Amino acid sequence: MNQDVTSYIPVAASDQISQLLGDDSLQVLVKKARKTRHGDYRKLNNGRHQITVNSNLNPYRFLVTLLHEIAHFEAYKIYGFAIKPHGKEWKLTFQRLALPFLRPEIFPNHTLPFLAQYFKNPKASSDSDVLLSRSLKQFDPPNEKTYIFELVEGAKFKTPNGKIFSKGKKRRTRFEATELSSGRSYAFNPNAEVELIKDLNE
Repeated sequence: MNQDVTSYIPVAASDQISQLLGDDSLQVLVKKARKTRHGDYRKLNNGRHQITVNSNLNPYRFLVTLLHEIAHFEAYKIYGFAIKPHGKEWKLTFQRLALPFLRPEIFPNHTLPFLAQYFKNPKASSDSDVLLSRSLKQFDPPNEKTYIFELVEGAKFKTPNGKIFSKGKKRRTRFEATELSSGRSYAFNPNAEVELIKDLNE
């Protein structure tokens, strides 16, 4: 039994999504916000399939995430479970499913070019695409978070798990940052959302 997801996505996408979710073996659940992922897909022990999507996503990010997870279900159904989770079979399936949704009745005009670019070679997470992530973020409720790439080198920031870091230099595609309590170095995606700390005594 699927949860009704139509209230979480743009109205113009409802009919198409309902058709994609018509498989009786597929269960869709809307979950409370999770820090590590927007959604997921898994095959259950009873042979059914389950997709979950976070309830706190804005309608456009919810739709992209939902299509991402449906693509997993469809790719495994077509190609079998020997394929890589985000390999070429999943990419082709994701592209095929998403194409009919890339129109101004569903997504804002200024977001469509970023979506089109992303879908030329979709990655495991849409958050890895800085421009698309920034475009989708503007529809989120206001919050205290900022992107790591917007911080100056040496700035202190807090991650969702409460750890405090100092931003370092950019290495290829990611930024280095040092955890203050342990001195360990970590690599962060440029558009990871963090909380800027203006004063460590606050």
